[in-house]
This record gives sequence, C-alpha cells and structure tokens, in this order.
Amino acid sequence: MNIVFIGYRGTGKSTVAAILGQRLGRRVISTDEEIVKEAKQTIPQLIEQFGWDHFRGLETQMCQKLTGQDNLVIDTGGGLILKEENVRMLKENGKIFWLTAEVPTIASRISGDTQRPSLSGTKTFVEEIEEILEIRKPHYQAAADHVIPTDQNSPEQIADAILSRISI
Repeated sequence: MNIVFIGYRGTGKSTVAAILGQRLGRRVISTDEEIVKEAKQTIPQLIEQFGWDHFRGLETQMCQKLTGQDNLVIDTGGGLILKEENVRMLKENGKIFWLTAEVPTIASRISGDTQRPSLSGTKTFVEEIEEILEIRKPHYQAAADHVIPTDQNSPEQIADAILSRISI
C-alpha cells in the first residue's frame, strides 16, 4: 500500500512525506519533482511554454507510472486531484491523506516560493489562495481517505497522526 498526500502547496506534503519515508524505509516520490526531472524544465517553464493543460497531462502520465508500484510515499502536486482519473489511479494501491491548512498559514509558508507560477494571474497572493482552495476543496474532499489539519502541528506530529491511521 502506498501513502499518498494531497493538498494545497504549503500544507506540509513534502516535509511529512520525507519524514514518513525515512521512518518507514520507503521510497518517497514527488510527482512535481519527477515531472521536472523528466521534462528537464522547471514547472514555470513548462507552464509558460506549453500551458496548464499540458502540465496536467504530465501529472496523469506520472500517475500511470506509479500505478502498480507498492510501498511508496507519494507527495502530489496541489492540482493533481483536478482529474478524477489521477485520483482513481492513486487509490488503486494507496491511502490518500489530505493535508489541510488555513489560508494565513499557507500564505506564510509559501510566500517566498518562486517555483510555482500564478494560478490566476490577476488576484493578490491571498485572494488567489482563497479562490483556488474554494475550487479544489470538493476535489480534495472526494479524494481523501483521511483529513489531517497541519496548522498547529509539527511535521513530526503530523507523521505520527498518519501512522496512527494506517496499518503497515
């Protein structure tokens, strides 16, 4: 069984995935990092050159590659859940954990991130987070097997909460 993290950027997916990978002796896969490695371009470069639809297609290809693999900890990009096909593939052999955080927490955690292009292009930073969360929330809810709030907890506490919900 794989452990799969979904959620908006800044909710702790990468950090918690690394902790769980180390604790469980499992390989950690970041879908975004794998896409960047294979494309030999950053995400902003991919979006600028090919657009969001192309990037979402690369996410689906990555999910196809992960289907059938076992004992992974998978850290997904925040918008991967927008395609039901991706969620279906990840659920085939995984438990999906939705890491959540309030908008001010997310904003403070990602304010210096230059590796993600604007999703709206026209809103303020906080308005964009609010808007995108509103759009994605039903997708996250539909995909999640478990919901883990991250605002008031350390990454280690979040990892402990996840471990208490799975049988290894």
